[in-house]
Amino acid sequence: MNSDFEIQHRETALITGAASGIGYELMQIFAQNQYNLVLVDRNQQTLSKIADELPNKFGISVKTIVKDLSVPLAAKEIFTEVNQSSIKIDVLVNNAGFGNYGLFNETDLNAELEMMQVNMVSLTHLTKLFLKQMVKQGKGKILNVASTAAFQPGPLMAVYFATKAYIFSFSQAIANELEGTGVTVTVLCPGPTASAFHHRTGMSDSKLVKSKNMMDAQTVAEIGYRGLMANKTTVIPGLQNRILAESVRFIPRDLLTKIVRTTQEVKE
Repeated sequence: MNSDFEIQHRETALITGAASGIGYELMQIFAQNQYNLVLVDRNQQTLSKIADELPNKFGISVKTIVKDLSVPLAAKEIFTEVNQSSIKIDVLVNNAGFGNYGLFNETDLNAELEMMQVNMVSLTHLTKLFLKQMVKQGKGKILNVASTAAFQPGPLMAVYFATKAYIFSFSQAIANELEGTGVTVTVLCPGPTASAFHHRTGMSDSKLVKSKNMMDAQTVAEIGYRGLMANKTTVIPGLQNRILAESVRFIPRDLLTKIVRTTQEVKE
């Protein structure tokens, strides 16, 4: 595996949450564009299947790392394993993340602590570790996946919305810090996307999901990839999502929060 990465002299992308949804589609796009891949997910079965299929299909090298990013040491272990394999990461895609649904005083604390670890802490940890190497080599790209949830408070998904606001703010800040270094940071902020996310969070019956014509994960991934390659700082797929993200600045926060609460509630 290591010699494959060395001989091909291709750039390598590391993608977290690569086994499904937007992460899976980004993986396919990077493979089509002849990137070697380091794929991180906790779903070992899916990763093993991908590792068997992609090299033959695209002529690339694929390394899989089975890790649960809700475990505090996971980011450091990923970084160590990549370095021990003598793989240089040119593109870091922090896609892994999850949410939960319900009134904050009734939702599970452990699930929310794990969500904060995955969505914010592990993302920050991986960025810190790989960014230092990118700056040293004077080249690199980072794609952090946030959400249009980053632009307003989210009753019934209070912690999830807050984690996405963190990713958005963090990404924009370090993108500014990195100007002139050869390293760029892009934050992808998709709206509701057709995937298993809504079923897993328990919000598949909400007004937001029931009434919205959601963009598919492949389209979101394609727009995100193009934005990353164009060195854009912020990418919001879809005109409607862009308008909504901009318009929240002009709505009083109390009213905005009530509007979001209404869309999040279960549709009768």
